[in-house]
Amino acid sequence: MRQIIPQRWKTKIRHVLLDVDARIDSSLFSSAKGARELYERYSTFMDRFYVGRWKRWVFVEPLSEAATLGLGGLILLLTLAIPAFRETADDDWLKKSDLAVSFLDRYGNPIGSRGIKHNDSIPLEDFPDVLIKATLATEDRRFYDHFGIDIAGTARALVTNAQAGGVRQGGSSISQQLAKNLFLNNERTIERKVKEAFLAIWLETRLTKNEILKLYLDRAYMGGGTFGVDGAAHFYFNKSARDVNLAEAAMLAGLFKAPTKYAPHINLPAARARANVVLDNLVDAGFMTEGQVFGARRNPAFAVDRRDENSPNYYLDYAFEEMRKLVDTFPRSYTERVFVVRTAIDMNVQRAAEDAVENQLRQFGRDYHATQAATAVADLDGGVRAMVGGRDYGASQFNRATDAYRQPGSSFKPYVYTTALLNGFKPNSTIVDGPVCIGNWCPQNYGHSYSGSVTLTQAITRSINVVPVKLSIAMGGKDGPKAGRAKIVEVARRFGIKAPLPDTPSLPIGSDEVTVLEHAVAYATFPNKGKAVTPHAMLEVRTGTGDPVWRWDRDGPKPRQAIPASVAADMAGMMSHVVSEGTARRAALDGIPTAGKTGTTNAYRDAWFVGYTGNFTCAVWYGNDDYSPTNRMTGGSLPAQTWHDIMVAAHRGVEIKEIAGVGMGTKLPQPVMPATMAATGAPRAPEVGPAPPPVLTKRGADILVRVEKLLDDAARSATKSSSDEPPKPAKPAPSSALAFPQNYVAETAGSSDSRKN
Repeated sequence: MRQIIPQRWKTKIRHVLLDVDARIDSSLFSSAKGARELYERYSTFMDRFYVGRWKRWVFVEPLSEAATLGLGGLILLLTLAIPAFRETADDDWLKKSDLAVSFLDRYGNPIGSRGIKHNDSIPLEDFPDVLIKATLATEDRRFYDHFGIDIAGTARALVTNAQAGGVRQGGSSISQQLAKNLFLNNERTIERKVKEAFLAIWLETRLTKNEILKLYLDRAYMGGGTFGVDGAAHFYFNKSARDVNLAEAAMLAGLFKAPTKYAPHINLPAARARANVVLDNLVDAGFMTEGQVFGARRNPAFAVDRRDENSPNYYLDYAFEEMRKLVDTFPRSYTERVFVVRTAIDMNVQRAAEDAVENQLRQFGRDYHATQAATAVADLDGGVRAMVGGRDYGASQFNRATDAYRQPGSSFKPYVYTTALLNGFKPNSTIVDGPVCIGNWCPQNYGHSYSGSVTLTQAITRSINVVPVKLSIAMGGKDGPKAGRAKIVEVARRFGIKAPLPDTPSLPIGSDEVTVLEHAVAYATFPNKGKAVTPHAMLEVRTGTGDPVWRWDRDGPKPRQAIPASVAADMAGMMSHVVSEGTARRAALDGIPTAGKTGTTNAYRDAWFVGYTGNFTCAVWYGNDDYSPTNRMTGGSLPAQTWHDIMVAAHRGVEIKEIAGVGMGTKLPQPVMPATMAATGAPRAPEVGPAPPPVLTKRGADILVRVEKLLDDAARSATKSSSDEPPKPAKPAPSSALAFPQNYVAETAGSSDSRKN
């Protein structure tokens, strides 16, 4: 019985499985049969539309391929469009760049403005007809005919540029340029151009043509720190855009292409030449006749002379960018876009910094093969008192104080020595200055010599390269030099250095890049008794109606304890020797405690001095934009001298504060007077060696240029008159006439600050 039951169940299971298999086979057969019948019906139906022979290859195949490629292209376009449309995710996109900011100095005096001038905004119908026509003729003649991308114009620009072998015409429509101004930046990449094209089409679906044109006229950068044609008209011609004539309209329309290159207050001949091209475009486009533009050709526009205006443009650019970031943190419900910002700038220090940089480059730049410099001065709260981002803002708006990453050289070593003190070393700890290698890299000291056993204070004073490298190895211990360098980077981060600082064996001697502003404010940690602060330009923000919005002392980040106060005092004591007896003796200030560190990079490409007092911190950099070497310039030469000149001005009328670890400053030794003068007892200015040659200020040089032009005009007039009249005998000058020396103009023009000790 026990054997019969299992056998019965086996039979039943077998029958069930056979039934399932039969059903599956039947279903598959039926499905296949049905599919075959359906296909035959489809084939019979499609046979009615069969096209053979030549008609197939002429019509059917191209259409089929076009459909396939079109579908693939549509998918590709959608993929490329997604990053572009992410830029419009902000519901407030139309006001995203719509800021109008008036800036005041720390004492409440106006120093400039940035952004769109909402209060002076002009309706499109109030713009002169000649200005609209000049803009369209030059920037986008088919603006009212295309859908955001001018296919014909782009093709024409490509052909013209190919024939010329360079960029002669731009293919971007006004819609594309507005998309770039609203959402993108000026980087020249394919990705940016693709985004620009999609965003232009998107704008065309959201705004009317007139709204796009109005936004373009209001948002475009026009040079001189102005945005929009109305702001440019006020800046260049001292009038509203409503009142510009044809010559002025042509000059304004010529600025859209390259506002820096064609700005009339910088290069009036280039601006007039560009305006003449705009007049040609008006005639070529059929908007005006040659007779109508003839008067503008004969009487070109004159720009207001603003060469004597000393607006801190690099500082304003930095403050405006800081304001943009701050506004992004406001609640979305906040719609205010007009602000008045009181900044930390001190215009006396700012002018001193600009003059110091210009004077040093004018006098010694050619000898040292140095063409650029940058400096930043900050108080110990991080407020930026002055900033010079380059020699000439008109020639280059690139801010070398905030945006240029350069190797700091030995000025990076204080972070290394701070790390060493945090890891058990003392200022009087000794270390052997001798050969050392990490892998295949073997650092060398300046002069290719070694000093033997030295203290840390002596090493930083003499700027020895080997010692910081050995310290990084010692701090790494069993984990190796990499761990030691990681500790150095971590300390630099505490100080406020945000630069990448990649790990390399040469990091301890300053091979990684930093910015001037970051470096300057990081040094404030030493006189701040170890508290690191954040660099900032803004002290207070108010709306256009005066309502307070934000204050640094209330809403800004607070100082943070980066290192113990005792370590900061020890470092200040060590760094004071760099100024008093080391590589930065030119930076020494009379009666003011001073500490800092010089820096010089490989091939003399960068020269730094970063230093501080009990009141301020300041970093100075000299070099070249193309990274070409200077003529053996070191941080103890022009950078230290520039730092000295800036700090002398910064401390005028300021209560001098001591530095923990240094104390109060000492009087510098006065040179001994000659015995002959000492015997007479007559007062005499101290002698400090041969007097340096007189240095013309920028204003003095401008005066000389104007005088030279006047003399040339007078000479030409005299030559012309003498060619028409017979020569007359010269009359002797009266005895009472004054005879001025030939160098009178030079002496008077530069007398205010022509000599520096």
